[in-house]
Amino acid sequence: MNGYQVVAKKWAEGWELHIEDVGVTQVRRLDKADETVRSYLRLDGASDWATGAINIVPDLDGLEIEVSQTREEVKAASAAQIQAAERSRNVARKLRRNGLSITETAVVLGVSRSRVSQLIRCPNGASV
Repeated sequence: MNGYQVVAKKWAEGWELHIEDVGVTQVRRLDKADETVRSYLRLDGASDWATGAINIVPDLDGLEIEVSQTREEVKAASAAQIQAAERSRNVARKLRRNGLSITETAVVLGVSRSRVSQLIRCPNGASV
């Protein structure tokens, strides 16, 4: 990876930021870690302090594994939702093309009539 790997370790006053092969600095709040690391790099004379990639990895005594798994699950669920929505649009359009009314399509899909109208609407606003 290009850029800087930073391990953030929690302590009583905030977070220690261990910048690999560079040094250590501190920050009170983790949301300010990127800004603090860039400031440290600038003062240290790093030429890419403003543009270099910074990867902050909190050390959470093993919980980071659960955090990573949870983030992956959320990402997968989001992708599945997008795929299900596309399939719903396709099926609704097929049902309408096969002669089902909006009401019948709604009953078959288990959604409201207004949802069927939304599903069959093309991106430009026209209905299929």
